[in-house]
Amino acid sequence: MKIIDILKQDTLSMSFEVFPPKTDSAFDSVKAATEEIAQLKPAFMSVTYGAGGGTSAYTLEIARNIKERYGVETLAHLTCVSSTRETVRQRIAEIKAAGLENVMALRGDLTAEMEGKDRSGWAYRYAVDLIAELADEGFCIGGGCYPEVHPESANQKEDIRHLKEKVDAGCQFLTTQMFFDNNLLYNFLYKIREAGITVPVVAGIMPITNANQVARAIQLSGSHMPQRFKSLVDKFGSDPAAMKQAGIAYATDQIIDLFANNVTNIHVYTMNKPDVARQIQQNLSDILGK
Repeated sequence: MKIIDILKQDTLSMSFEVFPPKTDSAFDSVKAATEEIAQLKPAFMSVTYGAGGGTSAYTLEIARNIKERYGVETLAHLTCVSSTRETVRQRIAEIKAAGLENVMALRGDLTAEMEGKDRSGWAYRYAVDLIAELADEGFCIGGGCYPEVHPESANQKEDIRHLKEKVDAGCQFLTTQMFFDNNLLYNFLYKIREAGITVPVVAGIMPITNANQVARAIQLSGSHMPQRFKSLVDKFGSDPAAMKQAGIAYATDQIIDLFANNVTNIHVYTMNKPDVARQIQQNLSDILGK
């Protein structure tokens, strides 16, 4: 089933993101965690893709297992940064061979070695280049977006212009980077709709369950941390159990507010933690009808 058909349904939905192992030795434990999350029967699950394609085989194996064994639709991430066209064509063929219909097309993070280097000769400089490559392959194509502006964009107007280029190239839905202030998303949605971007937008929510995640979240996304969230971390950050409970409660509250304001599709960045995914789903059981 194509994810765009799930997103267009007139119901509230929640999906989960998981990531593949980095090594063979971690495969069994990661697979078990993703299976626990799949048993929660989310609307769909996305499986990320390591920098430079280093976990591509694991990505496909995890995604295929979730779909075939648990009947949960999956979204396989595919990045293109510094890749050749031959490499990307091979990975597209592997995705098809795995029976997957949905692809999250991303440029991918630049490594330290790539920063500042000339990229003019790259086959894929931006995600839009990969989306254009995928457009005729029959996939349902998803893309990423930043409610708080992509860190490499000069301003939000430029960022939204590039976002529309991705949609015009064949991107059928968008999933946001994590954010912790819902008002930022509401403002972003108003602006992209004004710019003519009408595809579904899935709100990405990251439950912060330990204080060490905060700095990492800021580094990855540049996310604004509202005072309410800072106070939560200051109060409970030194108590792991309390911080976990408070972080789940904060994420739950965000999701309830989003649902109440007609943002109907939520994607939870689970960090491969089945207990966190389960608790959030239980907190919303009557709202989601689960």
